[in-house]
Amino acid sequence: MIHTPPGNKPEPGPDYLQSTRFIDSDNESVRRFAQQAAGAETSDIGRAVKLFYAVRDGVRYDPFSMRLEPGIYVASHVLTAKSAYCIPKAILLAAAARALGVPCAVGLSDVVNHLTTEKLKALMGGTTYFMHHGYAVLYLEGRWVKAAPAFNIELCTRFGVLPTEFDGREDAIFQPYDMNQRRHMEYVKDHGVWSDFPYDKVEADFRAFYPISAFAGADQGEKFEDGVRVP
Repeated sequence: MIHTPPGNKPEPGPDYLQSTRFIDSDNESVRRFAQQAAGAETSDIGRAVKLFYAVRDGVRYDPFSMRLEPGIYVASHVLTAKSAYCIPKAILLAAAARALGVPCAVGLSDVVNHLTTEKLKALMGGTTYFMHHGYAVLYLEGRWVKAAPAFNIELCTRFGVLPTEFDGREDAIFQPYDMNQRRHMEYVKDHGVWSDFPYDKVEADFRAFYPISAFAGADQGEKFEDGVRVP
């Protein structure tokens, strides 16, 4: 796995096109999803834009789905679950892009959500600091572009949040203000990008920073097989 530190750009190469443990772009369901989303688009930018919106709006954002279980971070599992938080959604976008021959990496940054709900804040131990917000980083027309497909359009409409839009040429990241000009998302720390999802690092960092209640499902007896919850 290749890690490119903050302030640097990955060197394009086969590591950003291959299928991996988490970015399983050779999975048939991922390939089918990518092909259906891209439709008749032939350019890399056109297909990347189609994929972004398919992931943004086709997989419901669910911040309460955070688990310390590697299986839920596999792209093909995200398609089965139909809901996920930012990291699994970014992984799915990366896998779909690779399935169509678009080089892609996974980036992680810490953010402060100034409009987080009291319910989510309580679950996270009283903090509005969200460690390891995930996004995809796509190589398009000779440059790397960030794309954060986390918040689906229905959620944005419900909470008055400006949706993240993507044109394949400029970074598509969280908006600093909402529709009413209230402060929303603040990026505070960049961790760089990876050629595959660094699960072990994220698990260790999450366990050190958040209360175990933030991951109650996986740590209170739930079992998973290949990323699917079982009795």
